[in-house]
Amino acid sequence: MYPLRVEDFDYELPERLIAQTPLSSRDESRLLVVDPVEHTLVHKHFRDITSFLREGDVLVLNNSKVIPARLYGEKMDTGGRVEILLLRPSERPQTWVALTRPAKRLRLGTKIRVGSEADSVLVEVVGVQGEGLREVRFETDEAVTEIANRFGEMPLPPYIHTTLEDKDRYQTVYAQNVGSVAAPTAGLHFTDELLNKVQAMGVEVHTVTLHVGIGTFRSIQVDEVEEHEMHSEWYEVSEETAAAINRAKLEGRRIISVGTTSLRTLESAGESGKMVAGARDTDIFIYPGYSFRIVDALITNFHLPKSTLFMLVSAWMGTDYAKEVYATAVREEYRFFSFGDAMFLTRRAPVDGTSQV
Repeated sequence: MYPLRVEDFDYELPERLIAQTPLSSRDESRLLVVDPVEHTLVHKHFRDITSFLREGDVLVLNNSKVIPARLYGEKMDTGGRVEILLLRPSERPQTWVALTRPAKRLRLGTKIRVGSEADSVLVEVVGVQGEGLREVRFETDEAVTEIANRFGEMPLPPYIHTTLEDKDRYQTVYAQNVGSVAAPTAGLHFTDELLNKVQAMGVEVHTVTLHVGIGTFRSIQVDEVEEHEMHSEWYEVSEETAAAINRAKLEGRRIISVGTTSLRTLESAGESGKMVAGARDTDIFIYPGYSFRIVDALITNFHLPKSTLFMLVSAWMGTDYAKEVYATAVREEYRFFSFGDAMFLTRRAPVDGTSQV
């Protein structure tokens, strides 16, 4: 068998279809309902998701909350402009691992002022890692997350070139646990009212947490898919959520993942075929050939060409059909990526050719 090549997961996308701003209402976005078994497509709006859910379904949300993690400052010695993207806390107090620019000029001991002369905090480079990563210590007792809330900007992906006027539009309405540097974007389409309507139908709604990390900002640098190394991300599954999913699986009810982050969490915690509660790291990499164990249906946005997430949806419905679906979305002028439209993949295309309900 020939190795999978990253080029196999490319597709044509006009730049004008990359959504630059969110819609005025979250559930106004379009919804492409896909049955990967029957190869059928239905064009709807996200508010119509209730027509495709049924009593007894289990809807799983990622409740991670995005930090306004992009900080700008200036070097104290030269006044040079510096960008600091906070990624995760380090083991040392008040110290975080960050992606920095320009990294080559940020040596050990470099001090950076974040904020203004009237209101600022000093940051010192206390560790040097590869790929532009630095450990930075905040010279204050104030929580780093509070500093980020005061001075930081939402770390929007590089393909978004407009300013986000309302920070809350890059958070899900159910965001709770602080720790992500990018939003779990499939959940951005839900409103409180829509979630209430879903629960009133008899759909169970449960949460997991996966803090989205640096992998979101990294493109694949290898030619063969299997050579790519995923960055590790922290997740947590509660006893309640694990029990609910295990119970539903035994009863033959659908587990519907809202987003690829929820899916990666569920497949990591359920690698044995049964959900295990707890908190740990995962570097799970899902691409064609993967056998899904937990998730039965998936709500997701449209993903970048040659990305690990497009590989994931290709594993779900087959690479050729995934490209067909995306070509249809382009032809119908769906909006792509973080602030774009959504898909509901109602079933998995089975690897053994059998039908799944």
